[in-house]
Amino acid sequence: MDSAEDLTRARDLVAASRRIVAMTGAGISTDSGIPDFRGPNGVWTKDPAAEKLSNLQAYVSSKEVREQSWRNRTGHPAWQARPNAAHQAFVDLERTGRLSAIITQNIDELHQKAGSDPDLVIELHGTMFQTVCLDCDDRRDMQEALARVRAGETDPPCSECGGILKSATISFGQALDVDVLERARVAAVSCDLMLVAGSSLTVHPAAGLVGLAASAGAAVIVCNASPTPYDDQAAVVLRGPLAEVLPALV
Repeated sequence: MDSAEDLTRARDLVAASRRIVAMTGAGISTDSGIPDFRGPNGVWTKDPAAEKLSNLQAYVSSKEVREQSWRNRTGHPAWQARPNAAHQAFVDLERTGRLSAIITQNIDELHQKAGSDPDLVIELHGTMFQTVCLDCDDRRDMQEALARVRAGETDPPCSECGGILKSATISFGQALDVDVLERARVAAVSCDLMLVAGSSLTVHPAAGLVGLAASAGAAVIVCNASPTPYDDQAAVVLRGPLAEVLPALV
């Protein structure tokens, strides 16, 4: 946990704010059993080659990559994951009427499972709980495709057109949904406090929303295990475990 002085200052900022926007990343879900990507024990830190599974060009061009992706999806820890105290902290903050949005880079829907209003959650990188066809844009429940994989299909095609099926998430090389990004931008420029939790703030355009909020006059609190490129724009930086820090803040 960080110093009492830092925590007190952060709590004062939260208490004084009337329009708070949260920006969350993979670090908020590690206590739920979902590993992050770039942390010391991150998926890509341990196995740099795994990053190509999140690359759209590699996914489209390689059946082998798609088959490995489907194998990974069937055993992904998110299917059994439950929200932790960090997710619950945002539910508690929402109940005060001062949380206007949760901009999340996560695809695990744990904010919604914790009880956050789905209308407040802006999923920048989509959701792993649905599939999308890259050819006809047909969308379905992910479990339908996973049942096909467990039945023996190694790379299940779209049931509608036979096209390439993937999770309804944003891969590297794939543009964010323009409407979703605009919602996030509006939230960022209209808040008086941006509370960053568990994001390395290295992936754009998501990371740039922090600078956008700061430029618009918002105070910024960064809670992350390791330094971020935006720490110098933060009023307070907290390094403690999120499952402890966030409940203490709210």
